[in-house]
Amino acid sequence: MQNNVLDYLNDSLKRVPDKIAYADDEVELSFADVKRIMDSVGTGLLNKGCSREPVIVFMKKSPNTIATFFGVINAGCYYVPIDSEMPATRINLILDNCKPKVIICDDSTVEIAKGFDYQADIVLFSEISQTAADDEALALVRKKAIDTDPIYIVFTSGSTGVPKGVCACHRSVIDYIEQLSETLGFNEDTIFGNQTPLYFDACLKELYPTLKFGATTYLIPHSYFMFPIKLVEYINEHNINTVCWVVSALTMISAFATFDTVVPHTLRTIAFGSEVFPIKQFRLWRAAVPEAKFFNLYGPTEGTGMCCYFPVDRDFADDEVIPVGFPFKNTEILLLKDDNTLAAEGEEGEICIRGTSVTLGYYNNPGKTSESYVQNPLNNNYPEIIYRTGDIGHLNERGELIFHSRKDFQIKHMGHRIELGEIEANVNLVPEIKLSGCIYAKEQGKIVLYYVGDITEGDLIKALKTKLPRYMLPNKVNRLEEMPFTANGKIDRVKLTKMYSEK
Repeated sequence: MQNNVLDYLNDSLKRVPDKIAYADDEVELSFADVKRIMDSVGTGLLNKGCSREPVIVFMKKSPNTIATFFGVINAGCYYVPIDSEMPATRINLILDNCKPKVIICDDSTVEIAKGFDYQADIVLFSEISQTAADDEALALVRKKAIDTDPIYIVFTSGSTGVPKGVCACHRSVIDYIEQLSETLGFNEDTIFGNQTPLYFDACLKELYPTLKFGATTYLIPHSYFMFPIKLVEYINEHNINTVCWVVSALTMISAFATFDTVVPHTLRTIAFGSEVFPIKQFRLWRAAVPEAKFFNLYGPTEGTGMCCYFPVDRDFADDEVIPVGFPFKNTEILLLKDDNTLAAEGEEGEICIRGTSVTLGYYNNPGKTSESYVQNPLNNNYPEIIYRTGDIGHLNERGELIFHSRKDFQIKHMGHRIELGEIEANVNLVPEIKLSGCIYAKEQGKIVLYYVGDITEGDLIKALKTKLPRYMLPNKVNRLEEMPFTANGKIDRVKLTKMYSEK
């Protein structure tokens, strides 16, 4: 029985010790390299008295950072990734929540770490990765480990402005990797192209299957995502055959006519999630790489990444949305109405997750944990925690789960209940539109639309009048040269809101 994510490395190390596991433009690590760094970092932490506690990993995005994550787990601790892209205020809130004894830095971050309000033992990667491995001490830690021990804390945005640290254990990650790998068909020949920062749980989709199968992951430089042609050329040059990206990263390629110049002909598996994929853009992708399999994935950080999947195996009309489909094995999705009863087919309900994939809760935050990690209201016989996502969905006539929107993405405007996502979906149907993002300025009571495209604001409103009822028409429309994105590649609605409020 496997009870530790690092067990994945054992078989790959025997079969392909010298194969590239993780690489970027500066560093290549083989599986043997990963093992060496992992053991050195683990021993270094044990020498500092670390045990079953959070360890901050504050390093630039690099294969060395990934190996350091595994080193933290190897010491029986749990890694907390932070990044220099994060605002100082957010970092200080994370440090205050975790209260770590140790912060592992590299040369690019050590001076920043010295300026933190929080005082901890700052350790350089270049030094701790040279620690002589203590195999006996590491083996004792592994012997005492159980599968509900935490392995990481990933911080998500909190509605109060205070980030919440989602704490996940070996069991939920192993369950996720097993189901995801079987569904998407990963194997030793899989070559991943990583898009997301390493401080988001989305990178789990590449990090751990690489260990499991002896696959390869390339960390694509962030700058390439600003230049679609260079990005596609990078994919082809490195023979990347599998990507698991947010929708915005994919639409940035298709919306700007990249396929007229170059096509990612090496891709065979394209998984996407976190946002609704506009059908118009999806068709461009399918036409460009007809041999590829496409999967829509859905799931929150609190559900250990993704918990639902849909193999896109049929065509969709312009006004349809691609389903998020079905839960992975060993996971159940409950659609609960406001009265905590199950929604019927076609009826809306809150998407709630039941199963091993539900994480441990928010670290050092019992109040917020108790709000979302709750007793299953359909079970009064024994303790059973489910996670309430705050997302609204329904089952269609095929039994497929359809995502509607966040609860907090629904607004009350002019006496009507409106989903901003529905407005965006209709905007994206306009042929000249490349990207769109909709916000609600609550104080002014205005629906505000931002878009990138080859159409005037006036002509766009005329087009929308044929698609939307009057009460759903944006009150203000703004054309942008570039859409702002978050570090994870999603449309940055916070920045859009700020742009409107500063006008």
